[in-house]
Formats: sequence, structure tokens, C-alpha cells
Amino acid sequence: MRTLLPVLLFCATLPVLAQTPSATDDQSYTLKTQSNVVLVPTTVQTKHGDMIYELKPEQFVVEDNGVPQTVHVDEDTDSLGLSLVVVVQCSRAAGYEYPKLGGLGAMIDGIAGDAPREVAIVTYGSAPLLLGKFSNSVDAMARALAQLEPCDDPEASTLDAVAYATRLLEARQNHFRHAILLISETRDHGSTAKPAEVVAALGRTNTVVDSVAFGPGKTEVMSDLKYGGGSGPIGLLVMAVNALKKNAAHELAALSGGEYINFTTQKGFDEGLHQLSNHVHNYYLLSFQPHAEANGEPASGMHRIRVHIPDYPDARVRFRESYFAGELDSSAANVN
Repeated sequence: MRTLLPVLLFCATLPVLAQTPSATDDQSYTLKTQSNVVLVPTTVQTKHGDMIYELKPEQFVVEDNGVPQTVHVDEDTDSLGLSLVVVVQCSRAAGYEYPKLGGLGAMIDGIAGDAPREVAIVTYGSAPLLLGKFSNSVDAMARALAQLEPCDDPEASTLDAVAYATRLLEARQNHFRHAILLISETRDHGSTAKPAEVVAALGRTNTVVDSVAFGPGKTEVMSDLKYGGGSGPIGLLVMAVNALKKNAAHELAALSGGEYINFTTQKGFDEGLHQLSNHVHNYYLLSFQPHAEANGEPASGMHRIRVHIPDYPDARVRFRESYFAGELDSSAANVN
């Protein structure tokens, strides 16, 4: 099947930076040129929740701002490898949830699967703290996870932590997929990062976010961008930012094509991670090259993506909902 671990974690997606081998070291990769390719991780289920396998590229209809696109389906995404940043909140109500995280190491192993991988561990309250650098060592990951502990901090700067994790991924000089596993409250408390910039950075690095969220009481799950803003590229960005205010964990996953799971009990956490692991290994990785304007680039600003499968009109299709093209100008960056 088609696999892409969600960063952990989107949001939106900018044009993909093509990675080409360095002339001096054929084992390293250097960001060379910009290629206008949009990745759209997509999961397809029946209305009863069963996965639908073996779909062909011609069965997918992908629209970019309502315009149908020519779709490519990656045949072997697992072989691409995975750079994963696990981001765990330590502050506020997180302390009550830490006893549930004992099996996190084994669950991360299940999520990564057999693909080549490197994992970094980050914790945060008011600011992110790197507990373990990127490593492919299971022992190194276990040592970093062992350092996770509650912190006495009134903030939970989720957007700042995701922005930090995205920068870690952007600095990797390899051709691996980028993902963030976010374990946090549903809402952000105290971030200084501008939401629009976080959205754009996730897209620029083609990072998918998978969110496993806890919160006081039952969390409302939003199904679409419906929190005001209007039409057009800036209007879509305003809607994304407003949705982040309502439930940052959910919207980061939804916009990037990742998975969102909410838990309140140990059983809920374990079952949620198991569900996440199953879905992660049953993704279709769709991609398309947006239609270019006269300058050779897609129209600047926020683009809305829609994926549907006419052969399965009742299917439940989860996909990256948007991407951001071009430079984030000052008016867009200051949307908040």
C-alpha cells in the first residue's frame, strides 16, 4: 500500500524542494532546485471504516481550487525512509497523562515500520527542548524517551514546538519523508510563532503532522475549515489560522493530511496509537504538479485541495486539505 507518515505533521504545503545528490558525497543530499509538486497523503475507507486497497491513479480525482489535476501515485513510499520528530507536551494537564505513555517507544517503532528511519524527541511547555537528536538507534530513542517528565509551566506553546520540529526536519540533508508525532492538549497556550508562518513552513518541508490529543473533557473535532475568513488565497489562510485557534492539534493534522486522535483513558491512548500505526501503513501518496501561471509558478497563496473517488461515492476519504504556494508576504504572515 501507499504510505506517508503524517507531520506528524500540515497544515498546508508549499512547493516541494527537490533533493539531489551532492557532487562531493553521493550519500548526502542537498536542496538544489524548486519543483512545483504537491504531495497529498490520502487514506480511503468504506463507510464502515474498512481500508480500500489497490486503487489506481485514474480512480482518484484531485482538484486544486476546483481545477482537476493529473495525479501520480507513489508505488513504494516505505522505501523512502522517515525522519520523525516526536513532540510531547510536558506542561499544564500533561502531567496527568504521562503514566499512559509507557509504551510510547514500542508504538513509535510500530508507526515507523520497516523503513529506514531516524527519530528525534522534543518536549515543551513554554519553549521546546531537544531531548534526543536524530538517531536510528532504538537505544538512543529509549534514553531520550526516558527523560520525558512533567514540567511546572503554565504555558503549552504547541505552535512554537511544531515550528521548532519543522526547522529540525528542514535541516536534514537526506531524501526521507518528514513527519511529526504531536502529543499535546488540543489548544495552544502562549506561542509566539505566527500561525500563518507555521502553516507555510510545514508545507515548504512537506511535513505531515499526526496528532494524539488530550484535553479537559471531550474535545470537539472539526471536520472542515469553517471558522470565518472568506474566499481567495488570503481568506483561506485566515480560515486555517482561525481553525488553529479552536483546536491546534486537530487542524495541524487535518491540513497536512495527518491523523487526529483524541484520548482520555489508557485504553483510548493505546487503541489510538494502534489505529494510527495501521493507517500510516495504508496511505496512498498522491502527488500532482499544479498548473503554472505565466511566470512558471502556481498562483501564489493558499490553495484548497479536494480528493474524491467516483467509483466509491460513499468512501471516507482523508487527505491534505490545502497547500501554500509562493512566498509568504507580510500581509499573509501577519494573519492571526
